[in-house]
Amino acid sequence: MDRLLFGDNQFFGVNHMSEEKARAQSMRFQDISAVIDVLDNAYDEGIKSFMCTTHDRIALVCDHMRANPSRYKDFEFYPCMPYAHKYANAMTEHGMLGAVKRFLPDEGFLDAAMRGGMSLARKDIEGVTTLLIDAEMKMFQGLKTPVIFLQNVVVDLLLGLKFKEAFRIFADHVKARYNAEPGFITMNMPMLLDVLDELGIENPIVCSNINKIGFRMCGGFDAYERALRERKFRAIAMSVFASGAIPPKEAIQWICEQPNIESIVFGASSRGNIKNTKELVDRYWERASA
Repeated sequence: MDRLLFGDNQFFGVNHMSEEKARAQSMRFQDISAVIDVLDNAYDEGIKSFMCTTHDRIALVCDHMRANPSRYKDFEFYPCMPYAHKYANAMTEHGMLGAVKRFLPDEGFLDAAMRGGMSLARKDIEGVTTLLIDAEMKMFQGLKTPVIFLQNVVVDLLLGLKFKEAFRIFADHVKARYNAEPGFITMNMPMLLDVLDELGIENPIVCSNINKIGFRMCGGFDAYERALRERKFRAIAMSVFASGAIPPKEAIQWICEQPNIESIVFGASSRGNIKNTKELVDRYWERASA
């Protein structure tokens, strides 16, 4: 994975510290061309991996990338699924059958419906799960997706329910069908690592909040420090700026000094902020590696 991954929170009005800023960003990015402009800025600064939800509007980004293959020949998507609001909205707008048809994978309505129907009839969780994964991946057809993530809303729910086998189902299907590595986003990294170890999922890719002040690091700051020192996994750090509570230079210097950080994911809406973050990561990562 690249050192720096570009996230999509800013495109959909997600800001954990300021509702006013979130609303302003949501308004700005209603036009998909504004999203493309920011992605172009990131790409031209050398950030070529886009860690994104499976929001409906990301499908428009996918269409743009497919239509311009030479411009984006090195561009990679890291899909994060599921995007729950999408399903709820589709049911409201199109009804149950319309929603099913909309999200079915390309092998056809009958095949997928049989998979889903037989799975539900048999209470076969694996069949339902793989059908939903394929539905989420439909928009990325023909594009590079080397890592596919399970969103924290599902990961942490499964942890709470102790439904551990779902992680194995997800990992196996992502590897077998998409030749991709499975990734897991969580708000409780130490607990998730214990479960993945138990399942025999080796050297997993785990994305979680990691920052200097312990912002939204469930499980405790000390447990995260211990895990980074002692556990074998590939850590992706998000919320490194703690939603603006930590100055950029201080935040990046600290995260680059931590052991076992594979990548950093961040969001930005201006070329200046993208460029500044890239320069800080290049500077402090090299210094920490020296």
